[in-house]
Amino acid sequence: MANLSRLSIIMEKGSQMAVIIATLSLVTFGVVMIYSSSSIVAMDRYGDEYYFLKKQLAFAVIGVLIMFVLSNLRYETLKKVAYAGIALSVVLLVLILIPPIGVKKGGATRWLRLGFVSFQVSEFVKIALVIFMAHFLVKKIAHIKDFVRGMLVPLVITSLIMGLIMLQPDFGTAVIIALLLMGMLYLAGGRILHLSALSVPFIAGAVVLVMMKPYRLQRWMTFLDPWKDASKSGFQIIQSWISFGSGGPFGVGLGDGMQKLFYLPEPHTDFILSVVAEEVGFMGVAVVIALFIVLVFQGFVIAFRAADLFGTLVAAGLTMLIALEASINIAAVVGLIPTKGLALPFMSYGGSSLVMSLAAVGIILSIAASKR
Repeated sequence: MANLSRLSIIMEKGSQMAVIIATLSLVTFGVVMIYSSSSIVAMDRYGDEYYFLKKQLAFAVIGVLIMFVLSNLRYETLKKVAYAGIALSVVLLVLILIPPIGVKKGGATRWLRLGFVSFQVSEFVKIALVIFMAHFLVKKIAHIKDFVRGMLVPLVITSLIMGLIMLQPDFGTAVIIALLLMGMLYLAGGRILHLSALSVPFIAGAVVLVMMKPYRLQRWMTFLDPWKDASKSGFQIIQSWISFGSGGPFGVGLGDGMQKLFYLPEPHTDFILSVVAEEVGFMGVAVVIALFIVLVFQGFVIAFRAADLFGTLVAAGLTMLIALEASINIAAVVGLIPTKGLALPFMSYGGSSLVMSLAAVGIILSIAASKR
């Protein structure tokens, strides 16, 4: 028995170390690629080639500190802030719709002005929603098979949040939240019949929302045939393909890519993997994907070894969140789905995404440590 106990401790430590190494590797590689992909743009816009690098480094330090602080806290304390967190999420989502509190960029109002920085509220909301659903579902676990008593409240609250996010508008984040809801209900033991029934209005609503807005419909048309409008709507994905094709197996060399020179729009944000593909090649992309696979796999290992159901649902929900965001971003930059405007976790430029992703990892590590 003592040997089994020691083996369990070693396995838990191994999972924690794997998560830490994968996370820090992605953050480090992301910082390097942000400088490589943004220096020319930064010099052109701000006269400082290190503009984006300095900001991302600052957020990386803050995020890593938050990760290690959270990893040393007992995750059970999250239950105490579950309801407050979801209430704060709704308040913040309403506030950003009120000018000048909300900051509008690229036709969407997704950022809350906090002095000299802006914060993307949806990044906080996704983590708060996972914690709330985990806490609520544990309390209602005896009624999880009952749609009204077990599923209705999470469905109503999630729908409210999705509605507020669509007012920004942010279709991609709304889709991720819907998938998170379905995944967590399934893990909690929800009936497949109920989940299947829920998927029908979600899919129908998504189709209607796409048809209502010409730019969303245009994205689908571009996805089906980007070459039809290669100089406008299809320009970004075609430039991304050129990046992947130019890189070959080992890339043209770090810093030597050409697509970032005002060909690929915003190469340091959503399409940073395209720059990786050009400069470091297929092998570099494979390493990034492998690191995400390790992180997600070990995240689920930690979830299913958690000391209680709350820990399992929180760790699994946060791991699903990282997996969904990474998968959607990667699929978009290679043209498998329409472009969604979602960041690649840990690597894309953006303080809100980086800090909140590292906070999520910190909570997962806390759950692993508590089990040990």
